[in-house]
Amino acid sequence: MTPLPTHTPYDGSSKLFTIGLKPLDPAEWIEVDGYLLPYLAEKRRLYAEIPERVFVEEDGTREAQQEVLELLGAYLPERFPSTHRRTDVGIEVVGSANHPALPSGLADAPLVTASLLVQEDLILMRRDDSGWRLAAGSLCFPSSWSLTEKFGKPLQQIHEPVPGFGPGTRPAELINRMFDGLQGQAVERFNWSVQADNALYHPLSNVERIDRATNRPTRFPDGDVKAHAFIRVERQTLRKLPLSRDILFTIRIHLDPLAVLARHPDRAALATSFAGQLLALDEAQLDYKGLTSDRDRMVQSLEAMARE
Repeated sequence: MTPLPTHTPYDGSSKLFTIGLKPLDPAEWIEVDGYLLPYLAEKRRLYAEIPERVFVEEDGTREAQQEVLELLGAYLPERFPSTHRRTDVGIEVVGSANHPALPSGLADAPLVTASLLVQEDLILMRRDDSGWRLAAGSLCFPSSWSLTEKFGKPLQQIHEPVPGFGPGTRPAELINRMFDGLQGQAVERFNWSVQADNALYHPLSNVERIDRATNRPTRFPDGDVKAHAFIRVERQTLRKLPLSRDILFTIRIHLDPLAVLARHPDRAALATSFAGQLLALDEAQLDYKGLTSDRDRMVQSLEAMARE
């Protein structure tokens, strides 16, 4: 039986299109669950098949990448001794079998090694005169964006397609100030969306986003939202690295079938809040999330679930 959701930000605690950063207990930095080995296997498959789409790095970032690897190496065996243990050559994931060698160019990248210890994607942000830019990243599980399109760009340009977060907006300025002010305290936030399958690798180019917003296709041609919809929850954390002063951005994906909410003890409250947040989205926000054609059917399904 599919487990109940780990996080339910659609309960109103993390509204869409808000910054919503909250202090993070350092002990809860990384999440490990029963999907650890399948997630890592999927990362290895993507590294083997499309390495140029899931890993990027600027020259001069290897020391910061190594810093990330060492932070995880110190944290994981202490926090998760049943799944991570120290060996003579580094950290080993318990139960992980022998794997084919990584493609040339990835095997010696510390951020790739680090990414194969955790379910999270790992992004390094570096400050220059243009602001905080994406300087390196392992992004195997994108939520409707393209790593190669965002690589090297500052935050304002990265967030340009997001309604209300583009260059010159108050949220864009606030995010930059928050990045500048981030010191020893790690923070977290949640984002969520809806998709029609359980694919972890879920990229979307800018051209595809524009096409989706223009044509507004349905994701559920048979109309059965409850049977096919998955809730995609992103748990994001930010922490400033003590040596490089780069910022490490982690993204952990949780995929929950919409139907699993029917078994949740707080089913009525969750479904009602979920429906209310969907109804509150304006046209630009619905287009950005790809929900324009399906929002009303989703709301009907959630309202029916709340009454069950």
